[in-house]
Amino acid sequence: MKFRVMLRMGVAWSAAIALLAGCGGGGTEGSAQKAASVLMVDGWVQPASVDQGVSNVKSRSALVAAPTPSKVSLGALEESKTASLGGGIGPRQVGMARDVAATRTVEQTLQQLQWKPTPSGGQVAAISFSAEGAHGLRLGVVARALPPGAVLRVYSQADTTTVFQISGQEVLQRIQRNAQAGDTTLDGQTWWTPDVGSNEATLELELPAGANPGTVDLSVPRVSHIFENLSIPTEEELSTKINESASCHLDASCYEAYANQRNAVARMIFTSGANSFLCTGTLLNDSQSSGTPYFLTANHCISKQAEASSLQTDWFYRAPVCNSRTLSSTTTKRVNGASLLYASAGTDTSFLRLNDTPPSGAVFAGWDAGTQALSSSVVGLHHPRGDLLKVSLGSLTSLTSCTATSGTEFQCSGSSGNFYRVSWSEGTTEGGSSGSALFRDGTYVIGTLYGGSSSCSAIASPDFYGRFDVAFNAALKNWLSSATPPSGPTGRVPVYRFYNIAGLEHFYTSNVGERDLLINQFASNFVYEGAIFYAYPIEGSNLFPVYRLVDLARKMHLYTASPVERDAMRQTFPSVALEGTAWWGQAAPGNGAMPVYRYLNRNTGTYFYTTSAAERNYINANLGQQYLEQGIGFYVWADK
Repeated sequence: MKFRVMLRMGVAWSAAIALLAGCGGGGTEGSAQKAASVLMVDGWVQPASVDQGVSNVKSRSALVAAPTPSKVSLGALEESKTASLGGGIGPRQVGMARDVAATRTVEQTLQQLQWKPTPSGGQVAAISFSAEGAHGLRLGVVARALPPGAVLRVYSQADTTTVFQISGQEVLQRIQRNAQAGDTTLDGQTWWTPDVGSNEATLELELPAGANPGTVDLSVPRVSHIFENLSIPTEEELSTKINESASCHLDASCYEAYANQRNAVARMIFTSGANSFLCTGTLLNDSQSSGTPYFLTANHCISKQAEASSLQTDWFYRAPVCNSRTLSSTTTKRVNGASLLYASAGTDTSFLRLNDTPPSGAVFAGWDAGTQALSSSVVGLHHPRGDLLKVSLGSLTSLTSCTATSGTEFQCSGSSGNFYRVSWSEGTTEGGSSGSALFRDGTYVIGTLYGGSSSCSAIASPDFYGRFDVAFNAALKNWLSSATPPSGPTGRVPVYRFYNIAGLEHFYTSNVGERDLLINQFASNFVYEGAIFYAYPIEGSNLFPVYRLVDLARKMHLYTASPVERDAMRQTFPSVALEGTAWWGQAAPGNGAMPVYRYLNRNTGTYFYTTSAAERNYINANLGQQYLEQGIGFYVWADK
């Protein structure tokens, strides 16, 4: 089976080609690390040298000028609707669903978009959404069809210089992941924009040259109105958000014995049914210390892929020094969601893999999947009511069996079962603490918070945690532990895609250095579109290599999986040099691999690849004169 792409990169490529040629084939060689204990793993600190990925936050000066948006205004949210929310057992609700009549349908949304030309020959338009009294807005973008090269941006009119940017293909890819998980509801078809911390949020859409705005299938039928202040103030500022939880909570920054563990904990904000919620989650290490961002929280927080896709995390959300009542300047936000790997009500466990790389200094917590002794000392680290990180100190008193009796209530009984009963001697938990980890001796994760009746006025009342060992044996061991070092590939790597504005074509690479070179030095010509799929960086069973060649004379890169085609190109064109193997994929389905569809661009003679069903449908419906579909090129994976 052949796989070839010939990329004529336009004007910018003349400057970039010499630098890129030195980057090699984009593949990396790896070796399996020795596995740690199957049942207990120590923590591991994220080094500063780890690739942090590509920031979605851009400066307006590097982008097209902000267009004048059309305006959609929502009235104030009735206080009576939120008065009873945010309390009780379970995730703390901080945002409420609101319908948007003006952009409910695709036709209404397109009427709101007033297009103006861009310097590159494309078009750009924007819609401003506002809600009186809101502390933030998450826009529910339903996207079914966007042209390749489309870009979405989100920002506030109060600060148009700082912009969140994401490619259209990434949005479609995330919605497709929801569909692949079986969610075809409105939630599954929705991409939730990050909260910009304002009562107004602007959605901007830029289309590439030649794209017809009439072919866009996009609407915003709902927003999530954030009615609590979730903004992250600077260290010099105070906010009613800071230290608003109950008075008996203990500032985690006062307990240096847990300095590592507290760096594993993140405050979570996610959206379900257009309502937004707070919980707490914990980063977990695996037996290889691979740096894979596995994330543990509660099933009653996140139990669906669409909820995982909406996840935002705040890291180091705590006081810089003991009882300072201010927020650390090291606090870092991540907004790109996660993949849901496992969810079970039996232990109230939700196990995710974050799409973003955790910030340097974050700790991948250790865990113990062995049997725990009753009366063991335990520590809880959590964000009650979304507050700065708090710590609770207590002991594990017994096992018990817990059963949900409603959406916010449950009952526990007996001295055996899948949950721990915990009694606190200092501190307590509240709504927002849900999903936080229980650490034995303040060191190893052994459970996740389900709920309980503990409070400042009833510290002796128990809290209940799902048993990590039960969830581990049921499923988590498949990701976290290996008795022997794995053979063959140790993990998949992303293959990145760029849209070349000058050449009206796409460029592909798995090389991080090359990715960053194009972003940092050639951003005016190359629009970064994110990771389009994952492949293996080293050889393995049932994998085949994709070769990368460069033609310096014709200023193009060539990719092929065929040794015959590889050798023929080198013989036909003396200026073609083999740079190496770009990545490894599969020639047939299986092992969870998905097809990559190949198109010939009749105008440029280049090839285009996509795994997105929505992107494929768009091209077939609207660009058939330009692109010729040639079937499945090869098989790759949707994630790591």
